[in-house]
Amino acid sequence: MADRADPPRREPQGSRRGGSATPGTGTGTGGGTRRGTGRTGGTGREATPRDGTALGGIADARAYTPRGRTVRESAEQRRTGRAADRSRDPFRPALQVLDGGRTTTGGPNRSGATGGTPRGGEPAGRRAEPAAGRRTGSGDTTRRTGAGAARRAGGAAPRPGAQRRVTATASRAGAARRDGPARRRRSLPRLADPRRRLRLGTFLTLTMFAVIGIRLVVLQVVDAPAYADGGVRDRIGAPVVVPAPRGSIYDRTGAVLVHSVAARLVYSDPGLVEDPPAAAEALSPLLGIPRSTLLERLVPQTRPDGQESRFEFLARGVDVEVAEAVLALELDGIGVDYDERREVPGNDLAANLIGFVGTDMNGLEGLEARYDEVLRGVNGQRVAEQGNRELRLAEIPGGYRQETEPQPGSSLVLTIDRDLQFEVQRMLSSAMSAYVDGVGAAVVLDAHTGEVLAQASHPTYNAADAWSSDPADRQDIATTFTVEPGSVHKALVFGAALEEGLIEPETTFDLGPTIRKGDTTFRDTRPIEAGVQTSLAGMLAYSSNVGTIKIADLLGPERLYAYQEAFGLGSPTGVGLPGEAGGRVLPIDEWSASSYGSVPLGHSVDATPLQMAAAYATIANDGVYVQPRIIREIVDDDGERTPAAPPTTRRVLSADNAAALRTIMEGVTTIPGATGTAAAVSGYRVAGKTGTGRLIAEGRVQPGEVASFIGMAPADDPRYVIAVVAHVPGGGGGEIPAPAFRDMMRFTLLHYRVPPSGTAPPEFVVHP
Repeated sequence: MADRADPPRREPQGSRRGGSATPGTGTGTGGGTRRGTGRTGGTGREATPRDGTALGGIADARAYTPRGRTVRESAEQRRTGRAADRSRDPFRPALQVLDGGRTTTGGPNRSGATGGTPRGGEPAGRRAEPAAGRRTGSGDTTRRTGAGAARRAGGAAPRPGAQRRVTATASRAGAARRDGPARRRRSLPRLADPRRRLRLGTFLTLTMFAVIGIRLVVLQVVDAPAYADGGVRDRIGAPVVVPAPRGSIYDRTGAVLVHSVAARLVYSDPGLVEDPPAAAEALSPLLGIPRSTLLERLVPQTRPDGQESRFEFLARGVDVEVAEAVLALELDGIGVDYDERREVPGNDLAANLIGFVGTDMNGLEGLEARYDEVLRGVNGQRVAEQGNRELRLAEIPGGYRQETEPQPGSSLVLTIDRDLQFEVQRMLSSAMSAYVDGVGAAVVLDAHTGEVLAQASHPTYNAADAWSSDPADRQDIATTFTVEPGSVHKALVFGAALEEGLIEPETTFDLGPTIRKGDTTFRDTRPIEAGVQTSLAGMLAYSSNVGTIKIADLLGPERLYAYQEAFGLGSPTGVGLPGEAGGRVLPIDEWSASSYGSVPLGHSVDATPLQMAAAYATIANDGVYVQPRIIREIVDDDGERTPAAPPTTRRVLSADNAAALRTIMEGVTTIPGATGTAAAVSGYRVAGKTGTGRLIAEGRVQPGEVASFIGMAPADDPRYVIAVVAHVPGGGGGEIPAPAFRDMMRFTLLHYRVPPSGTAPPEFVVHP
């Protein structure tokens, strides 16, 4: 018996015969017979059309059933024709579903062979056996199968057992496909080649490592300096200022008047001080500061900006040994740092000249302020890597370090003589000590060079502890004290008249007891009757007001004013001290009728003691004015010396007239009963003049009188000029200047080993 999977065979007449029926009988293989007639009324053969053409099988129905094919199959049928279309089984998907999803055909494989292994994986022979068994069943089964086919042809619903008939039909359809053209089965997608994946992964991995390696080389070689510098900047602490040592101030012999020494400052961080009372108790005896004062700087406090204070000065200018003792206490929140202290060995020696500095080493007064830029220098700077910024001075050994060396300030060499300065200060203070609230000044000048050899003020102060002094005590009287020179101005009137040829050394005047100018009557303190001739030496010796006014009348206001300016009155001397006053000379257009009497006597004129000393130095220097100066030279850090600018000079009097005037002035110290006999120096000829004036302060005349004596010695060959000025508010200061001058001049002459005068002073006749 033929297998149900075999394809149906077509008879020569065009009829199609099933694999289990005999022609014309309809008898099944099971032995049962049934002559059935189809719906067309024929016998067991399939009905044929009237035109004699045989009807096709079930496969031909596809062409007439649009629902039996897909769009793809319709397009393919149009391409290949109906013959090719008949070779395909349109029911294969349905049959596959009915058969449990397995392919039952043993159609040709890709190589064209038949009967291959089905897609489900079972051999064709194994699946054929159950199919054959079903075909060898009873006749009922065969009949049912035939009836089922008839019903399907007529459109009736299938009955039970239709699955076996569908399977047989599918077998015949499979055979028909094997007879038709080979169908190319759809190939599965090609899987990726693992070797390609491996090669690609290896390439990407190597590329990644190559990029990383190149980047590491760039970082370590090319960019290393930049990154290293960036790291160093993060570790560098705040710049530390390296203070430049401030220049020193020396006297003319090289002796130190003031200099800077290394010191330390002690500070606190109140936020780190654990026990402020105990810390204050321990620090007080070392720093010499009261415990209560220290405690205020050790407890936490808030700054004006609202932030917590982390730095408070406890002491500055502390000795190095004391600072080491403070560190040995190991107190939390207490630190020590570098500092500089200005040291004044002489304490009050020339203090009013030198001045002092502030806590930051900036000059505040005196020469320290006037030449601050010269003395200060340029600070250096140090930056270094720090391991821990919370620890001060925690510098990394061998790390980055850059230091800009400070440029020390230059030093000043003054014209002051330390020994002479000391004695002049001592003598002035001794003379003034008997008078309460007295103010005095003394100036010693080199008559030929204008150098200030000593310049003392009373009262004075300790420049090493300037902050505890009274500001009034720090005033330099010689350059800031403007007074009416009084009778010391008379020598200038005599000199101007001699230079103008209006008088001769032998000229005499009939003075009289008084003289009237405007609404003011001027008298002499020692009246001389009218008709009595008086010599020029006698007039100066007794300080005649009447005689001086008569000489000024000969001179006239214009020439008097010109000589006042020529002698240096009315403008600062430019000695080099800050705050120097310029004084004032009354302009001619402001003169009143009484000014013709007051101006020659030294009233309505304001001058400083230094200005009047410079005017007398002009007489001592053969009539040549030399600008006073106190700076001799500047010495830089390398020791190079730069002399001070040469002083301004001008001729005011001829040498002969200056010598004649000096001789006339000797009568003040030699004529019996003269005003300046107390200023005479034994063994030396002395020329000078006393004076009494008024103190002008804040535009008003102050109570008391200003007494002065200005003189030179030796008078026959002057070397030094000394001016002594004293103001005593309660009066009586007239007894101070002359004796003080005498003592100061004696010491000066001996100090510089000036030999005594070889000639005696002339014999003066007051009333020839």
